[in-house]
Amino acid sequence: MLVAAAVCPCPPLLVPEIAAGAAPELDTARAACTDAVGVLAAARPDLLVVVGPGGGAGPEGYPQGTPGSFRGFGVDLDVRLGQGEGPAGRELPYGLAVGAWLLGRTGWADAPVEGRGVGEPLTAERCVAEGKSIAGRAERVAMLVMGDASACRTLKAPGYLDERAAPFDAELARALGAADTEALRALDAGLAGELKVSGRAPWQVLAGAAAGNTRLEGTLLHEDAPYGVGYIVATWS
Repeated sequence: MLVAAAVCPCPPLLVPEIAAGAAPELDTARAACTDAVGVLAAARPDLLVVVGPGGGAGPEGYPQGTPGSFRGFGVDLDVRLGQGEGPAGRELPYGLAVGAWLLGRTGWADAPVEGRGVGEPLTAERCVAEGKSIAGRAERVAMLVMGDASACRTLKAPGYLDERAAPFDAELARALGAADTEALRALDAGLAGELKVSGRAPWQVLAGAAAGNTRLEGTLLHEDAPYGVGYIVATWS
């Protein structure tokens, strides 16, 4: 059963070594992410599942100890998903690597960790089914859900300015802050794709995991759009 969840953005710029001189601009977002992970620890889960954007449709599993790297972003920095050694020859996609970095930064050692990658092509129905499967993995399951909102909030945004982006992100922030699973399940995958949203599938996995648990309450910790990309931090507990 899902007992807690943390929703965090997954831009590699969240890692200070990558952001370099611009690192202070995301200090507030980093602090909110740290607080969100603290909510997961306080829930005392038996299992933590990190869900984030995958390279394909997925879902694809990443066992504890799977390595990740930020060398593709010009930084000699490696991470691991939880403790121990994972399988050779596998590497975390960037969103899960940022999640692993967050857990390492906060010293996560409260429960075993697994990763699940879900991509943009995965339908809402498949995402919800995946979430229900995750919730059934242990008596007390927590989730760290990685994903960005729209990338079309300003003229200099990666997807240029789209007037639909701000209202989309505002409704998304409301839904994540209110633990509104129905609103998340109803997200328009087509529109999300046009707005270059990376978190649509992970959030719908979360909605599936929370199905039937009416005791979960949401809290919106942070919402901003630096660089024209929507970053949202929320907790469910």
